[in-house]
Amino acid sequence: MKKWLSIAGWARIAAKLGAYLRSPIIPLWEKALLLVPVIAYWVLPDVLPYLPFDDLAVTLIMVNWFVGRIERKYPALNRDKL
Repeated sequence: MKKWLSIAGWARIAAKLGAYLRSPIIPLWEKALLLVPVIAYWVLPDVLPYLPFDDLAVTLIMVNWFVGRIERKYPALNRDKL
């Protein structure tokens, strides 16, 4: 829970997210695991306005999941190597 409330933690995740999305090592389909659901969720509330989650909250949850998944799947990729 401490990580979720830390500005430094979110800054680290944002920096890693940018590096991972630009990395040629990570295949496009892996990047689509983040981008497609997030973009779909940003569009779907306009069609289904009674969803109980805010767009930003879902985006932050997906970004956190994506960065954690990439860190586990590609342990050789770290910020100083990108």
